[in-house]
Amino acid sequence: MRGIRPRQKITQADWNGYMAQRARKARNPAIQRFFDTPLPDPDTPIAEVPMVALDMETTGLDERRHAIVSIGLVPFTLQRIKLAERRYWVLNPSRPLAEASIAYHHITHSEIAQAPDLEEILDDVLAQLAGRLVVVHFRNIERPFLDAAVKARRGEGVLFPMIDTMSLEARLHRQTLWARFRRWLGRPPVSIRLHASRERYGLPGYQGHHALVDALATAELLQAQIANHYRPETPLKDIWC
Repeated sequence: MRGIRPRQKITQADWNGYMAQRARKARNPAIQRFFDTPLPDPDTPIAEVPMVALDMETTGLDERRHAIVSIGLVPFTLQRIKLAERRYWVLNPSRPLAEASIAYHHITHSEIAQAPDLEEILDDVLAQLAGRLVVVHFRNIERPFLDAAVKARRGEGVLFPMIDTMSLEARLHRQTLWARFRRWLGRPPVSIRLHASRERYGLPGYQGHHALVDALATAELLQAQIANHYRPETPLKDIWC
């Protein structure tokens, strides 16, 4: 597979070949190690898959004009959330913080003044992600922002499969015949945002827009989604993207 760009869709069958190809062609040692670390086979039952929940706060929604300002990581499995292994970084985005951005994620100018650039912690981030299935809530933020940020610093980006808990909620509440009927009746769509999705499973409300807290919230949400709508034996290929 050649020339895959962040906004292109890579099918489930393509991921293993893509990762192997990137491992062969990567020039940066940390990126090569990342791609050379094998992921679970697509047929692996989800209960056996090591995962890591990832969340980022950014200065805006366009990876071409905005930047990452914090990253939260929480390793977990279906059985256990490994809070002792959590990681959290505030980063200097090297771009001005807009007032709207500060109001959203509450990270201020003074906090980023002495914070590292992503370059300084990137090897650590990639090592934490390697070999684990990354879980996010809305991959259209984490996937393009991380790819663009790594490409800007190392000359080559990183794309990899993810489980998107928002996408799983969309399957249940936006793409069914009942959801289409609701739209036909003129009713508003069911919210699939993180807080609303957690409420449907009786999960506690957390203060949002903090990368570490939202990563934990995403890990708990996936556990609830699998428990309610899937089985521990569900193969990874049925839910990754």
